[in-house]
Amino acid sequence: MKFRIAAALIALAVSATAVAPVAAQTSGPDDPRENATRPAEGGRVGRTRDRNRDRAPQPTAEQIQAAAQEQATLGNTGCQVTEAKLLGTTAEKTSVYEVACAAGPGYMIESKTPPLVTDCVVLANSAATMRASNPEADVGPQCSIPSNMDTQRFLREYAEQAAVPCNVDEVRVAGKSNDDAIVYEVGCAAEQGYWIKKVAGAWNKTECIQVIAERAECTFTTPAEIAASVKTWLAGSEAAGCDVTEARLMGQNSNGRFYEAKCAAGDGFIARLNAEKAVQQIYPCATAQQIGGGCTLTPAPAAAPAPAPAGGRP
Repeated sequence: MKFRIAAALIALAVSATAVAPVAAQTSGPDDPRENATRPAEGGRVGRTRDRNRDRAPQPTAEQIQAAAQEQATLGNTGCQVTEAKLLGTTAEKTSVYEVACAAGPGYMIESKTPPLVTDCVVLANSAATMRASNPEADVGPQCSIPSNMDTQRFLREYAEQAAVPCNVDEVRVAGKSNDDAIVYEVGCAAEQGYWIKKVAGAWNKTECIQVIAERAECTFTTPAEIAASVKTWLAGSEAAGCDVTEARLMGQNSNGRFYEAKCAAGDGFIARLNAEKAVQQIYPCATAQQIGGGCTLTPAPAAAPAPAPAGGRP
């Protein structure tokens, strides 16, 4: 599997600059014919303006929530809307809503066909990324319903849903993959982290040792944490005594995955593990040159000098 993350994470989905607040919508100029009135008492004839007649009635909170729920359903969000805001309308006469959900993050939704949906976690991450480059950047509208603003809580819930097997200490939005899924990086305490993503309703996770082998980056995982993870896999094998200082994933075939490990003392080796991370075979670096190009973390042993020819003279 190749990992290619989009350079620009995600454009802000909502037509931010074109949103007009609902309260700013007013009627046009007076029509004298419409404003003519009956003679007032005493015979005076005049014209009055009903200031409320031409103003569009504002939707109630219940109507806003119902309309937002309809858009959330059409957008296939799976969100049961618990709170909604109508932020305004765009130049294309679409409506923009922020919704909070009974479970999971909320969304910003524009009532296009189909609805344009961006979750609040992605919006917050995009804004943080833009502001890191330019503190004065215009990041557009952001989610402001209180329950939508604790993005770290949602990110940690994603790690739990993906069954990440570690003590999670950090989570971030890493980018967008080629299959249009949002990729999240999970950091773990004292061991390697993971990339996780949700595709077709199911979470999958990839260890950072594989992410790095695919030339991508795990910003929360150090080489020492990868080495610590590999050392735990060696328990009970002939290589269990190795104090692993560096490790890398070399590749895989039908027989298993091949990892190189460098030891603090002594020679390194290549280990073949099965899908359950059980060690199947250990190949010392001195004799493993034919496996995936051999060891690169452990210096190759110096070549033995050629024997002197018989007779004592060259």
